[in-house]
Amino acid sequence: MNSNFGRRRFLKMAGIGAGTLGAAAAFARPGTLFAGQPVAGVVAQETAEEMDKAHSDAVNVYLDNVGKEADYWRKPMEPEMDGNVKVFNLVCQDIQWETSPGMAFPAMAYNGMIPGPEIRVTEGDEVRIVVKNEMKESTAIHFHGLLIPNDQDGVPYITQPAIKSGETSAYQFVTRNPGTHMYHSHHNAAEQVTSGLLGAFIIEPKDKAREPVVDAEYTLVLNDTTLGFTLNGRQFPYTQPIVAKKGQKIRVRYMNEGLLIHPMHLHGIPQLVITKDGWYLPVPYMCDTLNIAPGERYDVVIDCSEPGVWAYHCHVLTHAESRHGMFGMVTVLIVQE
Repeated sequence: MNSNFGRRRFLKMAGIGAGTLGAAAAFARPGTLFAGQPVAGVVAQETAEEMDKAHSDAVNVYLDNVGKEADYWRKPMEPEMDGNVKVFNLVCQDIQWETSPGMAFPAMAYNGMIPGPEIRVTEGDEVRIVVKNEMKESTAIHFHGLLIPNDQDGVPYITQPAIKSGETSAYQFVTRNPGTHMYHSHHNAAEQVTSGLLGAFIIEPKDKAREPVVDAEYTLVLNDTTLGFTLNGRQFPYTQPIVAKKGQKIRVRYMNEGLLIHPMHLHGIPQLVITKDGWYLPVPYMCDTLNIAPGERYDVVIDCSEPGVWAYHCHVLTHAESRHGMFGMVTVLIVQE
């Protein structure tokens, strides 16, 4: 979708009218004071009409923002080639990051973006990750879920020295286990990871026999704490929707990089859970709410059978809604007729 995608077209493509916006009409701008989190015990004195307006205003903000962040769904990073080795260059930086316009926080990032670039390779590829640390403090990278040599595991003072400010270091290994994995800091990790040093590391299998046939794929990185409650580094109403046509199947790769659990709930359409932590489940199962603990990854397939605009959010409601409306970990799935 392009930046000229307007509200009327949004509603038309979803097959609904302005008066029947349904679940999406519950969305609202954040009523927040710290990292996007509502403050307990603070009761606003607005009227019911003012509260309703806050909810509806944020829907308009969300709709006006559709298509305006082209890289919200990260594209795989293009490697450089050194013979048969795929080389990925990551620069660790101290930055200011906006989870929504005007809501900026001190953050840490790979290549200036949160989440960092998506690394996507094929089982059996040899990769080299070159890490340049431009931050004020030391860091390291752990490849979460990957089967790799111990000395490449990225845990300072256990498997390696810390990568100090101004230093460059490299990791090199052959990818062995396909699936949805992550890379992130393992030094001062509670602060560095929640501040943005995180990214997706996806290994495609050589044998595609068990892979689902889908029309599109999306990676959804969940995070919390330092930058608030975010999906791919943004808070509602500045998240982006997933758009599909009726009858299409989509794959969503969830990864929880935060410190809290996030049960992701999709309205109207069930999710078929096919993998956990990169491993195929012996028996896939259906659900509408999938509980994702810190460090876990799940892959689901969604059969887009029901047209409309479907709310899609964390069901710990303080991660997604306040009396001023929805915020944080909220987006929508649009199924077009």
